[in-house]
Amino acid sequence: MNTRFLAIALAMAGLAGCANDPAPQEQMRLSEQALEQAKAVGASEQVPEFKLAEDKLARAKANMAGESYRDARMRAEQAELDARLAEARVLTQKSEEQLLVVQSRIKRLRKQLEVQP
Repeated sequence: MNTRFLAIALAMAGLAGCANDPAPQEQMRLSEQALEQAKAVGASEQVPEFKLAEDKLARAKANMAGESYRDARMRAEQAELDARLAEARVLTQKSEEQLLVVQSRIKRLRKQLEVQP
């Protein structure tokens, strides 16, 4: 009987240890940094992923205030990934625009070369 009680007590202690997640300070910092980077390359609320990242970070901050650290970590991680996706979308769009400009210049140069004897 004592062995059974000890096993149950250890199991409950293990579960209690899982419930006491540490505050995800570093993840919060990384998420905020990712949002700043996305903003620096031109992401705004027009980019859906950027808006999602802001919303998730706000929820993570609320979770932190409520000491729900597991949820805060999860939301902050999601916010970081959404911010990085928003940054990538903005950079891709800018690259595509630059590619169109270069293609246009090449086309113009080819026409000029065709006309000259």
